[in-house]
Amino acid sequence: MTEPLDLARLQRRLAEFAAARNWQRYHTPKNLVSALSVEASELVEIFQWLTPEESARVMDDPERAPRVTDEVADVLAYLLQFCEVLGIDPLTALDAKIDRNEHRFPVPGRDDSGQDDSGQHAPGSEARPDERD
Repeated sequence: MTEPLDLARLQRRLAEFAAARNWQRYHTPKNLVSALSVEASELVEIFQWLTPEESARVMDDPERAPRVTDEVADVLAYLLQFCEVLGIDPLTALDAKIDRNEHRFPVPGRDDSGQDDSGQHAPGSEARPDERD
C-alpha cells in the first residue's frame, strides 16, 4: 500500500534523491531559485503563442498536456526544495499570504466585518459572533 501524498513526504523524497547523488552542495538558495525560474519559463513557453481559448484547453491537447504536467512538477519540485533549504513551510507561508491579501484587497463594497455600504451583511458573508444581535 502506498502512503498518501503530502508536501512533507515529497520534500523528504526530493532530499533523499539529491543526497543519493551528492547534489546537496549544489542546492543553495541561489541555485534553486534560479532553477525554479528556468522551469517556470519552460512552462510559460508552452503557452507563449496560444490564444486565451487555446490555453484554457491545453490539457485536452495530447502533445501539450504531458509537457504542462512535467513542467508543473519541475516548478513544484524546485519550489519545495527551495523551501526545505530555507526552512520555509510552504503551506503556512501561503496561508499567511492569503490572510495578508484579504486585508490588502478587501471585497469591494464590504468593510472588514463583511457588511456592505448600507451596513447590512452582504450575501454570503457571516456576521462575526461578537456582531450578532
